[in-house]
Amino acid sequence: MGDNYITCREENGSINISEEVISGMVRAAVAEVDGVAGLSNTAGAEIAELIGLKTLPKGVKVQFVDDKIVVDTIITVTYGFNIVEVAKSVQEKVMNAVQATTGIEQAEVNVHVSGIAFEK
Repeated sequence: MGDNYITCREENGSINISEEVISGMVRAAVAEVDGVAGLSNTAGAEIAELIGLKTLPKGVKVQFVDDKIVVDTIITVTYGFNIVEVAKSVQEKVMNAVQATTGIEQAEVNVHVSGIAFEK
């Protein structure tokens, strides 16, 4: 399988889960957290997309490192919410969703806050 799959080796063979599937599930979990205005990309990822080099799932990066799923999310927090509490809620929500949907208990969730969204 390609690099875009997380492979779980079992007695009877292997199970391959697309990183894109996990990214979609992570985006859904993040959207459920109060205080998250949205997901965002880093400047480098946005430039790469503009010139057509690579299309990245917005604000989510999923990797499989040393038998552990590592998820990085880049969020924008709604003005008036406690940034640390929102980030912790995102971390917990994503961790629970990843473990429940993949069955892999070893997971790490990193939350990066890229900005604050103000009401117009």
